[in-house]
Amino acid sequence: MEAKKTPKADLKNKSGMFLNLGLAVAVGAALVAFEWKSFDDGSLKDLGQVTDNFEELLDIPITEQPPPPPPPVEQPIIQEIPDEVEIEEKIEVNFDVDVQEETVIEEVVIAEAPVVEKADEIFDVVETQPNPPGGMSGWNEYLRKNLKYPTQARRMGIEGTVIVVFVVNVDGSIQDVDVLRGIGGGCDDEAIRVVENAPKWEPGKQRGKPVRTRMRLPIRFKLS
Repeated sequence: MEAKKTPKADLKNKSGMFLNLGLAVAVGAALVAFEWKSFDDGSLKDLGQVTDNFEELLDIPITEQPPPPPPPVEQPIIQEIPDEVEIEEKIEVNFDVDVQEETVIEEVVIAEAPVVEKADEIFDVVETQPNPPGGMSGWNEYLRKNLKYPTQARRMGIEGTVIVVFVVNVDGSIQDVDVLRGIGGGCDDEAIRVVENAPKWEPGKQRGKPVRTRMRLPIRFKLS
């Protein structure tokens, strides 16, 4: 025969109460656990005992800062200044020139200016050299007949060549006789005398016209 339990001894009726009580205990334990962990972590931290060197742990790379950009260059302001004097007069240029295709423009030929030779100009080099009467052989014959050996030069044994310079005029006459190089002993004066007394020469010519010409000739003195 099955025994019946009394209502007080029946635990099934109190299962809901036990369930709620268990949940409350579990929630309370969880809260106490969280509070206890937070309390323990706070008690274990001792900032005064930290000996780590944070400068060694932090390796910050050195970066170069770019230089600041240069200040902007202010461009000068160019102001237009009006001219003080205004030209009111208008110049009219007429380019309306009637040029036909058959119009022939003559070529302008500029002739060379004629060479003007001065009457008193003396030429050292001319196109046609002056010539004595009979040419150079006639000149040598004239010197042989008219040149006298100075007594002083003969007595001192002086001999050599005297260089004379003179001008042959446009009419063939001789003037401005001088010694360019002498030997002394009276030979220089004798050379001047014989040239001054020479007959007229044929004048030198430049562009076909007679001109005054400077001549240089040697006169030799030699003892026989």
